[in-house]
Amino acid sequence: MKKTILNFVLLLSLMACTTEKTVEYSLLSGKINNIDTKEIILTKVNQSSKKKIAIDQNGFFLDTIKTSAGSYLLTLGKNKINIYLNKGSEVNITADSKDFNNSLNISGKGSGTTKYLLLKKEAIKIRTDKKSFYSLEEIDFKNTAKNLNSQLSKALDTIEGIDATFKALEKKEINYSYLLDLSEYTKGLHSYWAKKNNYTPSNGFLDEVKTLDVTNEKDFKTSNTYKQLVVAHYLNKAKDLSKKDSISLSLARMKVNATIPNQTIKNELIFSGTEYGMLNVEDFEEYYQIFINASTNEYNNAKVTKVYNKLLDISKGKPSPKFIDYEKHSGGTLSLDDLKGKYVYIDIWATWCIPCLNELPYLKKIEKAYHGKHIYFLSLSIDAPKDYDKWKQMVIDEKLGSVQVIADKGGKSKFIDDYFVVSIPRFILLDPEGKIVSNKAPRPSSPELIDLFNELNI
Repeated sequence: MKKTILNFVLLLSLMACTTEKTVEYSLLSGKINNIDTKEIILTKVNQSSKKKIAIDQNGFFLDTIKTSAGSYLLTLGKNKINIYLNKGSEVNITADSKDFNNSLNISGKGSGTTKYLLLKKEAIKIRTDKKSFYSLEEIDFKNTAKNLNSQLSKALDTIEGIDATFKALEKKEINYSYLLDLSEYTKGLHSYWAKKNNYTPSNGFLDEVKTLDVTNEKDFKTSNTYKQLVVAHYLNKAKDLSKKDSISLSLARMKVNATIPNQTIKNELIFSGTEYGMLNVEDFEEYYQIFINASTNEYNNAKVTKVYNKLLDISKGKPSPKFIDYEKHSGGTLSLDDLKGKYVYIDIWATWCIPCLNELPYLKKIEKAYHGKHIYFLSLSIDAPKDYDKWKQMVIDEKLGSVQVIADKGGKSKFIDDYFVVSIPRFILLDPEGKIVSNKAPRPSSPELIDLFNELNI
């Protein structure tokens, strides 16, 4: 303990001698009674790097933190608290592990920000009880949210020693959180918790949200709360467009996001979900052209273009990707080319996939109706090797007909990757020459499948 105290004094002396210079570190010290660990862990919020700080047998710890200003998570055995560190701060923490929250004390230069974070943690617990919070009627809900806003703002103004940069950002964050509360309230949370399926917000309830400037690039980069508000703003516009023009929400979002005036915000939102979205829109070429004409981020453009080119390779009329020598349930192997000469309806499934199993009765019914006609029914399992025996037995137990094969590498098989299979069941229809009729054919349970078969005179 004497050594720890001596080090503490030396560090304080060092910091005192450098008051005329810019201090490039902060000092974190303290004493935790009854702690059962030899080290505590400091992790910067939203980062993975961790710093381990030794704690002696008497619970003392002391270290210099050479890092940028910001919020940190400090793990002290079974207890965790958020603290704020900046260059030149000297934060001291004392507590007893047996009654951590009641015995916790924060002091020292620059400790005001940490005190505020502790107060905020308690204050915002009102949001964690979602049922009590979001089931409130509009007037009570808005008043509760405003009171929380006022409480935090007052704490920012009255607690001494709060970092000036943090204070300026937190003022904005408090307001953004209030606006997000209002937005979330109307997006289904009140309907759910108050059990009001037909709830719609009253006139004026969202007026404060509607006045938000959604082009603030700086806040978009630094505030996740602000970003959520911006995303919600453009999503609502996309929903309106989808309904108005009877187009998919994915395409509507692409069209709306392409009009965002701030290019940085546009680049991020237009790219978010685009790779997956392009797999699900009916006209992926239109979708891609809107994206590529609006995006200026070369890295994003390259990723989306790669997906686009792969989709071109599996578009209608293109030769189907191949698989070779997949194991047949009945014995031997099968390659896709072995089925040329007839249409091929491919069902990509797995024994663990409930939606896949739900389609089996419909598939068996269609197989029976089209038995002997100009079409093969191919069921391709992507079960992993550990489920191989389960696949073998299920085919027998369920009396599955058609041609039953299992992919060589399960969901990681090249054929599965070539067709961009991201969810199952997935159905594919090929023509007698092995060319793609539809890379996303209707399910057996859909009447559209029979319509398609009739259109092709199968």
